[in-house]
Amino acid sequence: MAVYKDSTFLIECDRPHFDTRFAPGTTVSASGIYRCTCCGQETAAGIGQLLPGHDQHSHPFEFGPACWQLIVLAQ
Repeated sequence: MAVYKDSTFLIECDRPHFDTRFAPGTTVSASGIYRCTCCGQETAAGIGQLLPGHDQHSHPFEFGPACWQLIVLAQ
């Protein structure tokens, strides 16, 4: 889970970027921290970078297929 020390550096936002789930290997259109919705692993990616693919991120089969969701948007 993403953590922070000083909340003055964060603001609450309801942009649609946070509602989209991305397949492994997707090129991101927003920089930030992405979280696997199945196992909770997090990764950072910048605009134009790829999210970890199946060969770079794995978790137990029973968790289901990997899927990434933006949890912190970097501006």
